Amino acid sequence: MKILLSLILGLLPFAAMASDGLGPDLSRSAVGIIAILIFVAAYVLVMLEDVIHLQKSKPVVLAAGLIWAMIAFAYRDSNPEAVEHALRHNMLEFAELFLFLLVAMTYINALQERNVFDRLRATLSGLGLSYRQMFWLTGFISFFLSGIADNLTTALVMVTIVLAVGGGNRKFIAPTCVNIVVAANAGGAFSPFGDITTLMVWQAGQVEFVEFFVLFIPSVVNALVPALIMHPFLPKGILDRNDEKVQMKKGARRIIFLFICTIATAVGFHSVLSLPPAAGMMTGLAYLKLFGYYLHQRELHQLKNAEDHIGDIVPFDVFRKIAQAEWDTLLFFYGIILAVGGLGFIGYLEMTSAYFYGELGPTTANILVGLMSAVVDNIPVMFAVLSMEPLMSHGQWLLVTLTAGVGGSLLAIGSAAGVALLGQARGYYSFFSHLRWTPAIALGLAASIWCHFWLNAESFQVFNP
Repeated sequence: MKILLSLILGLLPFAAMASDGLGPDLSRSAVGIIAILIFVAAYVLVMLEDVIHLQKSKPVVLAAGLIWAMIAFAYRDSNPEAVEHALRHNMLEFAELFLFLLVAMTYINALQERNVFDRLRATLSGLGLSYRQMFWLTGFISFFLSGIADNLTTALVMVTIVLAVGGGNRKFIAPTCVNIVVAANAGGAFSPFGDITTLMVWQAGQVEFVEFFVLFIPSVVNALVPALIMHPFLPKGILDRNDEKVQMKKGARRIIFLFICTIATAVGFHSVLSLPPAAGMMTGLAYLKLFGYYLHQRELHQLKNAEDHIGDIVPFDVFRKIAQAEWDTLLFFYGIILAVGGLGFIGYLEMTSAYFYGELGPTTANILVGLMSAVVDNIPVMFAVLSMEPLMSHGQWLLVTLTAGVGGSLLAIGSAAGVALLGQARGYYSFFSHLRWTPAIALGLAASIWCHFWLNAESFQVFNP
């Protein structure tokens, strides 16, 4: 019963701003129990999003408001200032993540509008490769592309290629989709920009930017092992060649360059100036806005002088790219961070941290985080770990970064990439077609963990100050 209770609480993220005895103890009160039930109910609705078609942000945003309202009501006569301070702290946590992701999403949308990803799709479709060559090439690109773009965008781009060249061959499309999910998640684990969890770890200061790259080889192993196991089961033969021509729009290469400059600015702000990475990203947004002004004026001029082709020219508008950001995802983060912050304020943090990182030990706990990520979104799980602030070595922080990033590959519903492909490749890729390869993916996960312990053994002796 104790293990079950701790596992349930372990799924709940907690903010570090607990009540510290400055008000009523809500952890054993009706408020605490109701808060947990509200959060669990909201998260069940999130997991059923594809079934009930209710956007995931709606239940968690409501849950966040209800949980904090109950806390504030309970503290109204004792220490309302503590509640206000804790809530503001959590909103600041969200604001930094929100601004960072908003800029990244804006750049990705701008690249999509400039036909960068369509050009990649057309180029690969026209190579005339074999099934097995395309399997490896799409996996290779997914691995490295997800280190810059997020795993969701990477998966959506690559699955369009697979569906375009696959010719309806289920024996090729299904395992290739699995390979894309695994590679995209693995590629995001060694880069601060590859996954929300790595971004959170970087922004929290637990791992510096360049230190993530020691996870490169373990991430490669994680993707390579299941790919090697799947390879003999792929069909032989040559794919149908698609000679579609796609031209990138004016300014596409310069936007790619500006995106790289934006990443460099964010890294510089954090590493050199000790400023939040979000401040660097917002500075990088100004790069795009200024270049967008040039593109807008240029294309507006073309529009005025090309009346016969007025429908072919749409002036670039950076604010349209901002509006096209994944607002449901951004608001989901708001709901998660605030809801779990409320649960942390109530006081469940110490019990969970003591059991997971005290009794079970950091290695077991961090591996469990990866397994939990296959069922529960890795964002609240990682936020829980960061908020607990367990005393563990640098190598353990890298371990939990790795397992949280790649653990979701075990199931189709365990990551945003897998969920996206369930919709895009419906009829070819399914929960059970992914489950067929789960043992191979688990072997890759185990191999990557062993590889990390072997290659980065010295980091397990280093503790953050």
